[in-house]
Amino acid sequence: MPRLFVEQPLAADHAVLLEGKPAHYLANVLRLGEGAELLLFDGASGEWRASIEAAAKKRLVLRVTEQVRAAETLPPLTLAFAMIKRAPVEWLVEKATELGVARLQPVVTQRTVVERFNPERLRAIAIEAAEQCGRTRLPEIGEPVKLAALLGVHEGALLFADETGGAPMASVLVPGPATILIGPEGGFTPDERTAILGAGAVGVGLGPRILRAETAALAAVSLYMAGAGDWR
Repeated sequence: MPRLFVEQPLAADHAVLLEGKPAHYLANVLRLGEGAELLLFDGASGEWRASIEAAAKKRLVLRVTEQVRAAETLPPLTLAFAMIKRAPVEWLVEKATELGVARLQPVVTQRTVVERFNPERLRAIAIEAAEQCGRTRLPEIGEPVKLAALLGVHEGALLFADETGGAPMASVLVPGPATILIGPEGGFTPDERTAILGAGAVGVGLGPRILRAETAALAAVSLYMAGAGDWR
């Protein structure tokens, strides 16, 4: 059954108007007509069954029938990552959404490769990933912040991928919110590492091999989810 994110709040017997790309996808790609059923979610109220009530050339009217799943409770995990090139960032956002990250926070470091930040594009990627993987809530995507600002406002435990070696992830996990901090290609500078440790961060190790920034991010998230997230 097709699954689609919609911006409108959902409730039983509500009508939902679809236009543009979503309507084109359902009507012309999937070739769904009146009476066809699909699943909808709005990022807040869970998942709902709906059917196509009326179909026109470029628009569809959907009728919400019943809630089939309550809104999920996500682990309170933020993935803070140094901005890298566009393609790896898009891949990272897609996979972090699939893994269940609640918030994605781009960070500017001394070795960051800064490119144009496109929050609309990243949100669209997160929506597609959520539609595919069954999430009912979208990850929040923050505007880029400098590392010093992040260190001053992060909530809960701060875990960073330490290239010099760190503790196993499972040994440092504690209940409550957490932020995983991943550096850029080339890693954090010595001054940045000192500031990170001075902010109370705990270094974690990610194995014996040198990982790309986006690989390190997903490896760290996977370890967290297995130890303190919703994989248990």
